[in-house]
Amino acid sequence: MFRDHLHLFLKAGDGGRGCVSFLREKFMPKGGPDGGDGGRGGDIVLVAKGGMNTLYHLTHQIHLKAQDGEPGAGSNCYGKYGRDLEIQVPVGTLVKDRDTGVVLKDMVRAEERVVICQGGRGGRGNKSFAGPTNQIPTRYEDGQKGESRWVELELKLIADVGLVGLPNAGKSTLLAHVSDARPKIADYPFTTLVPQPGIVSGPGYASFVMADLPGLIEGAHEGVGLGVQFLKHVERTRVIVHLVDLAPLAGPRPAEAYRVIRKELEAYSKELAAKPEVVVGNKTDLPGWEKGLAELKKACRKDVLPISAATGKGLKALTMRLFQELGHFGKVSEVPLVLPQAVKPVVAEDAPRPSIAPLKPAAPKRKAKPAPAKKGKPAGRRKAPARRRR
Repeated sequence: MFRDHLHLFLKAGDGGRGCVSFLREKFMPKGGPDGGDGGRGGDIVLVAKGGMNTLYHLTHQIHLKAQDGEPGAGSNCYGKYGRDLEIQVPVGTLVKDRDTGVVLKDMVRAEERVVICQGGRGGRGNKSFAGPTNQIPTRYEDGQKGESRWVELELKLIADVGLVGLPNAGKSTLLAHVSDARPKIADYPFTTLVPQPGIVSGPGYASFVMADLPGLIEGAHEGVGLGVQFLKHVERTRVIVHLVDLAPLAGPRPAEAYRVIRKELEAYSKELAAKPEVVVGNKTDLPGWEKGLAELKKACRKDVLPISAATGKGLKALTMRLFQELGHFGKVSEVPLVLPQAVKPVVAEDAPRPSIAPLKPAAPKRKAKPAPAKKGKPAGRRKAPARRRR
C-alpha cells in the first residue's frame, strides 16, 4: 500500500545510572572506589534508502524508542552503550517538527543519514568523584534522559519526468509501454490512485525515472478530487510531460483540457509551473485526432508530439526528446534539486530542540549504621579446657 504522510513519536535512549562500589580483593580489603559510569543511550537516526517509494512500513508502530544505556558496575566497568535505532525512509522524505512545522531535514540523497533525537549521557559512578579531600565518595549520577519529539514525515517522490493530465488521458498506458512499471489500466477515470514510478531505458545504458501521477481535475489545488495529495509529487520532477487526449469521447476538448491543467499547476506553485514542459497529444489511433491536434497547438503555442500509447506510435521520438531535455540538467548526483520551499540541509542549532525530561539530583548513598553491641561481658576468645592429671 502507498503512504506518503505520517506522524511518528521518536524517543532516544536514556543514559545508564552510575555505580557506587569499592574495591574488595585479596590483600586489598579496603581498596578505593571503583564504580563505573553508565552507558550512553542510543540515538534515533533516519536513513534515506533508494528503491523505496512509500512510508507504509512505518504505519504499524508510530511510537519508536532507541535502546537505553546499561548502568555501570564495579571494578571500573562502564555500562554498555545503547544501540542506535535506524529508521529507513524513501529518498525524497521531508522531515518536519510536528509542533512548530519547521523543516528539520530534506532527505534527497540515497544513504543520507541524520540524527533526529540524541541519546542521553550516562551518569558518573563514584570513581569520578574521588579526590584528595573525598577519598571514599558515595555519590553517583543518574543517566540523562534521551530526547523525544513528534515528527511529521512527508514523502515527495523524486522523478526525472512527471506525467500530468486529466483522467483517462492515457498516462498509465504510456508508462507501461516505455518503462518496466505495470500500473493498473482501465476504461474509467481515476484508475491510478497512487503515484507509479518506472525506469525508462535508453541508448548507452542511459535511463531516467518517469512517474505517473494521479489524474488532476479542475480545483485540485483547493482539494477537489484527489486534491493536493499528489500535486506535491510533481515538485520533485525536472521535466513535466503534459499528456492530452486528442480525440476525447467525453469531457473537455484538447484546448480546454490543456488550460485546466496549466491553471492548476500555476495556482499550486509558480516554481512548478515554470518547469520545462513537453506537450504530448495522445490517441492518434482514434478518428478525429487531427482536429484535436490543431486545437491543442493553437492553445499551447508549442510543438506538440503526436503519439499513440496503445499502438506505440511516436513513443521512440518521445523518449529521445525527453533524454534531450534532461541532458540540459546534467546528472542527478551533480546538480542539486531546487525546491519551491526553503529547507535546511541539516538540523541546525536554531531548530526547535526535542523535549528532555528534567533530572532529579541523586542523593548520596547513605552508610549503613553499625549494629548496636549487646550488653554484658564482651565476647572474647574461648579458653581451652584444662587437662586432667592422671
